[in-house]
Amino acid sequence: MKEIGTEVWQCNWEDLQAEVAACTACPLHQTRTQTVFGVGNRAADWLVVGEAPGEQEDLQGEPFVGRAGLLLNEMLRAIGLQREQVYIANILKCRPPKNRDPQEDEAAACEDYLKRQLALVQPKIILAVGRIAAQNLLKTTTPIGKLRGVVHDYQQVPLVVTYHPAYLLRSPLEKRRAWEDMRLALKTYRQSL
Repeated sequence: MKEIGTEVWQCNWEDLQAEVAACTACPLHQTRTQTVFGVGNRAADWLVVGEAPGEQEDLQGEPFVGRAGLLLNEMLRAIGLQREQVYIANILKCRPPKNRDPQEDEAAACEDYLKRQLALVQPKIILAVGRIAAQNLLKTTTPIGKLRGVVHDYQQVPLVVTYHPAYLLRSPLEKRRAWEDMRLALKTYRQSL
């Protein structure tokens, strides 16, 4: 039994993954190829949370694959981490059609799953990757530019916001700011030890 915030769950990885795979809580289950549960070290100090599966993630069943995934790997490597050392999950476990932004009810339907993953991992820091992830975790509509550079709290775990790798591929001049975010996350993590 794990306690995160004020909620208590009794669960294990296998039961949770099976529950996610069978989920029909929102209409996205009708168009998915498969759910994208999460991947990585289940006892990681770092939890990386993205937005939702894209087309390749839906096909492969793993978050952050393709060019954005490669850039995320490089971002992690820049602070001394390998992809296998962190746990990576998304706000949504199913792909929205045509990669549109998640709707509020879809994010709400998946929120319990993410909180339970958090309870199982028990990370020391959360890296919210992209506007959608940050706004959903922090329950705000504040633009990502104003959420960056500050250490937030999610379920009593420090949370740092950075740009999504897909955005950085389209806007390479923002990589300097993303590097600042990664350094803030590393500093926050080290202070938590």
